[in-house]
Amino acid sequence: MSSYSNRTPFDASMLVHFRERISGELVNKVNQEMVKKMCLETSSQATQQKTVEPEKEVSEPKNQGKLILDATCAPGDISYPTDLELLNQARKHTEKIIDLLYEQVKSQLGKKPRTYREVARADYLAVAKKRRVSQKDRSKAIKKQLQYIKRNLAHIEQLMLSGARLVNLSNRQYKMLLVVTEVYRQQLWMYENKKQSIEDRIVSLSQPHIRPIVRGKAGKPVEFGAKLSVSYCNGYVFLDHISWDNFNESTDLKAQIESFKDFTGHYPESVHVDKIYRTRENRAWCKERGIRISGIPLGRPPKTVSKEKKKQAAYDERIRNSIEGKFGQAKRRFCLGRVMTKLNHTSVTAIAITFLVMNLSTQLSRLLSAFLYLFFQIRPSVRSNIIDDYTLKVCR
Repeated sequence: MSSYSNRTPFDASMLVHFRERISGELVNKVNQEMVKKMCLETSSQATQQKTVEPEKEVSEPKNQGKLILDATCAPGDISYPTDLELLNQARKHTEKIIDLLYEQVKSQLGKKPRTYREVARADYLAVAKKRRVSQKDRSKAIKKQLQYIKRNLAHIEQLMLSGARLVNLSNRQYKMLLVVTEVYRQQLWMYENKKQSIEDRIVSLSQPHIRPIVRGKAGKPVEFGAKLSVSYCNGYVFLDHISWDNFNESTDLKAQIESFKDFTGHYPESVHVDKIYRTRENRAWCKERGIRISGIPLGRPPKTVSKEKKKQAAYDERIRNSIEGKFGQAKRRFCLGRVMTKLNHTSVTAIAITFLVMNLSTQLSRLLSAFLYLFFQIRPSVRSNIIDDYTLKVCR
């Protein structure tokens, strides 16, 4: 633009359409190509310079490098869900939808359907404000909220029969109605069957794609977000699998190793994983390809263990600490500990971009270390002249 204008150059939704074009798969592809160009360029040039005799067949490359695999969870930006709070929010959304539908058929019905919203809120607060709530009181409160939601859903159905149309609702309101209906079904089933869990349980009305991920760790036995399967090699991390549903990360080991081979051209020399990956199937698969998997072998432990094996086991566990450090770095410095995006696909893209930026930060720190090493290798007199020239420019 040649000059300033008070008119907007484009609609705000244009940014949303542009952002939706950037998927998690695209970011992962960019991440792999970027790391390959930064780190494997020198090794590829070295292999191109080698001449191979035409009479001899090219042998399979030997296993090289160390591959570290692990899984973690990227929690979403939701409050800790409780059944009573979830039902209270669902009830309030049904009351808003009833108000909107009633305006369409107000002239026909005359009297507005009763929702008892003040009584329902008082019943909710009577339990929510208590510091300690017994199971009996909580169950009674959940039953009341279920009854209020059932009545409201019946009112919505009757308003539709009277001529009200759901088409006049916004996309967000229509989606919320579908989510509230499913939440009511799940909570009613758990209440009637006296269960605490159900398949594909919804824990957030605004983000219904989030699922509870049971981690079993101290302090946070359950996290609410996306589960990630990550690989780590030579200081760089790659997002291999992401899902909002809980999964067994041991099933990703073969695909992650094959992806490592496609990336580097050879299998890793060793794979460092925790206990959940060390299944019989994975051990046999790695043994066929000459890959050493960390950990003690299956079966009855021997009476005596040699010092070499103990030393090797301790060394393998120390190597695994690097990927745990990367998880801590991602959650503390790169906002992976609380994903602020709300939609399903935008959250996946934000998580993938986190690993891309982490690899850029790693490469930047290595370039800085190389620069400082070369800088302090030159003569002190030349180094002082460079510093003096830079200081003079800054002062000017």
